[in-house]
Amino acid sequence: DKIDDLSKAAEEKELAWYAESTKELKEKFDYDKLNDADQTSYDLWVYQYEIMKEGTAFENMDYVFDQMRGLHTRLPSYLINFHKVDSLSDRGIDQLIVRAKEQAAAGILPPKFAFETVIIQTKGLKDGTPVLNDMNGKIDALVTSEKITSDDAASLKEQSEKAINDYFKPAYANLLTWLESEVDNAEATPTGVSRHENGKDFYNYRLKVFTTTGLTADEVHEIGLKEVARIKGEMMAIKEKVAFDGDLNAFFKFVNTDKQFFFPNTDEGRQGYLDESTKYLDDLTKKLPDYFGILPKAKLQVKRVEAFREQDGAPQHYSAGTPDGSRKGTYYVHLSDMNAMPKTTMEGVAYHEGNPGHHMQISIAQELESVPKFRTQAGFSVYSEGWGLYSEALAKEMGGYQNPYYDFGRLVNEIWRAIRLVVDTGLHAKGWTEADAINYFTENSSISQGAIKAEVQRYMVMPGQATSYKIGMLKIQELRKMAETELGDKFDIKGFHDTILGGGALPLELLERRVKAWISTQK
Repeated sequence: DKIDDLSKAAEEKELAWYAESTKELKEKFDYDKLNDADQTSYDLWVYQYEIMKEGTAFENMDYVFDQMRGLHTRLPSYLINFHKVDSLSDRGIDQLIVRAKEQAAAGILPPKFAFETVIIQTKGLKDGTPVLNDMNGKIDALVTSEKITSDDAASLKEQSEKAINDYFKPAYANLLTWLESEVDNAEATPTGVSRHENGKDFYNYRLKVFTTTGLTADEVHEIGLKEVARIKGEMMAIKEKVAFDGDLNAFFKFVNTDKQFFFPNTDEGRQGYLDESTKYLDDLTKKLPDYFGILPKAKLQVKRVEAFREQDGAPQHYSAGTPDGSRKGTYYVHLSDMNAMPKTTMEGVAYHEGNPGHHMQISIAQELESVPKFRTQAGFSVYSEGWGLYSEALAKEMGGYQNPYYDFGRLVNEIWRAIRLVVDTGLHAKGWTEADAINYFTENSSISQGAIKAEVQRYMVMPGQATSYKIGMLKIQELRKMAETELGDKFDIKGFHDTILGGGALPLELLERRVKAWISTQK
């Protein structure tokens, strides 16, 4: 029933606590006397502190409200999907408005499209109806299960309505007022964060955060260009396998527009997408014991995103279950526009977000008992998203993608992540505009225009994050190849995967160290 303190002062207090705990760690432990696992825990704690400390130089640079993130949508989503609630404080929103105003005063504003989307999202929530309906539904369920009386229910509903009227509505009205007063000051055709003062250094820092490496923007850009070229070669092979008459761009257009590759834009079509995704996941989940020793306790479900935060063509995502397995992990899908949700990529995305992807990786991390608690909750995008993309390829080994067009969709998903390396660095380090990024995306993929626009706008407000997928995947593949080469007949795929997942999320350097230690024990 508590919302975090979201003020700048609270962040400073947390950093001071991390500094003191790191000092204590270094004073009280003899690093050389620790075993491998404890040295990893030590190094991980110090790494997290040093990254956080380095980020203080850019504390005003990360946008407070944008179309992808922000408490204005995350809080209602959390309350509706995960939390039983009969009251709601507005404090979190108000603290963030203060920070957004400070950021705007310093000349740091998200692009105009982000403001416009946040305004739409806020208007959809400002009367509190989605939250109030959910509260009332949960109260009714308690009556049905005879946990409360109808008199209790009436009282709770009265309190709920009062909480919405007294706290929720004023907070959202306050947010809407500020957004509408500031929107015209935002740039309609911005480039990336390099347009801000200190923006170039900020982007280099974000690359460090999201790849956990020292790769420069130019290096990431070049890796992306090479991967795009390689994957296009594999795409050509599938185009020839299905005997398509035309070049690759014509094949992109065919896959992107032919009606056979889309569900109808109806409720039946939406249910079809959910049902088919669930079937692919159920079938692959049965094969997990052949490739993994450690399996998650938490179950997996596929759900449509709630109407108030659903966006046409926005990317699917995963929300973790509870460590004890009492709440399922959820693969969320945006289904407001079925024309932006092709069947060809559906299978690969399900594996990425579900099993053997995020659901498996995050559930196993949360359920680990062999590492300190903080490691079960650690998060590194390059590790988790790298694993998700590796899982898309692994699913092919496990018998997925029997339909060649769906295997082409797997490559569409992979080239999408390679394009991200090119486009993210282009936007934030090379002066690309939104139009430049959309053009490059269009020329090199069969992704729909709606999805491409949503993707590019995502990169513009979350600099660096999009680079983590391919960099992480390439590292896991490199580590697997190293293990296969060094171990030969002794290589065990279950043991390798358990090594990758069994220590929780790690920066790539520590992950490589863990794999090398496993190889040594196998030898």
